[in-house]
Amino acid sequence: MGDTFIRHIALLGFEKRFVPSQHYVYMFLVKWQDLSEKVVYRKFTEIYEFHKMLKEMFPIEAGEIHTENRVIPHLPAPRWYDGQRAAESRQGTLTEYFNSLMGLPMKISRCPHLLNFFKVRPDDLKLPNDSQVKKPETYLTAKDGKNNVADITGPIILQTYRAIADYEKGSKTEMTVATGDVVDVVEKSESGWWFCQMKTKRGWVPASYLEPLDSPDEAEDPDPNYAGEPYVTIKAYAAVEEDEVSLSEGEAIEVIHKLLDGWWVVRKGDITGYFPSMYLQKAGEEITQAQRQIRSRGAPPRRSTIRNAQSIHQRSRKRLSQDTYRRNSVRFLQQRRRPARPGPQSPDSKGERQRGAWPGLEGGGSKGRGEI
Repeated sequence: MGDTFIRHIALLGFEKRFVPSQHYVYMFLVKWQDLSEKVVYRKFTEIYEFHKMLKEMFPIEAGEIHTENRVIPHLPAPRWYDGQRAAESRQGTLTEYFNSLMGLPMKISRCPHLLNFFKVRPDDLKLPNDSQVKKPETYLTAKDGKNNVADITGPIILQTYRAIADYEKGSKTEMTVATGDVVDVVEKSESGWWFCQMKTKRGWVPASYLEPLDSPDEAEDPDPNYAGEPYVTIKAYAAVEEDEVSLSEGEAIEVIHKLLDGWWVVRKGDITGYFPSMYLQKAGEEITQAQRQIRSRGAPPRRSTIRNAQSIHQRSRKRLSQDTYRRNSVRFLQQRRRPARPGPQSPDSKGERQRGAWPGLEGGGSKGRGEI
């Protein structure tokens, strides 16, 4: 088992909060050695205190003995009053600061002081006890990494969903919702667990318990990819529903459809079926850490197993049946095995086929996703 360390720290933006008084916190996406990604919130005063302690721990690298030996980057002290303009302009400095820290020798970049500072705290998972009149405002940095004032977005608008049934949380990191509750989705994980917030609560909720408010087609799943992506099962699963597939641990399979609810359609030979994405890992990647995550949260329930689900939409989105998946998959495999016919091909023809747009396949387009 390897040591715990941080691979990368990315500044996402900042949040303006109003309780107990107006202040700003910075949002960091921290990628750990097990490839897990956590969002944490830190005040600049906390960051500066962290910086001072780091200098005390490494006086030589901080240039306290000889200035020419300094490798720990500089960080300006907090101002007496930090307004929004200061919070915006400081983002470039923080990005450079943590990029520099992560490039330092491991005794600094992997020291317990740094790891403990970025560990997830209870406050990172729960919104402050804010009034309903003044909610926190979130500002994101531009995707190109520039941090000029002109690059800052306005407060982001999160996607809003409604709970179709009651869900009782199973751990401290999850969130209980009741039928009809409206939540904002902060993060959509491929595992089928979505990180949501509602009033003063935050936590993980199964995507199968949520539906978009506007229309059932709002959160469109990607199209099937019958070329398939190679994955390995990291946990055995015995099929419960007829359209699921049973697999043992360590089996090599192909994923042909990644659905947002965390139940992917996989192919093993000519057999296709639903399988929990949490029990899959890309072929060739380390599986130890992924297996550890399974113990903290298992596969989310499928929507078809939720009793008394109440949709607000008159129609619900139809999904391809396993019969359709199987027929399309068999046709694709047959066409792939055939010898290539001589003749001119357009430059894009290969790319189109890789995306599943093969002649004779059913339900290939996003508008024709229902049963055929």
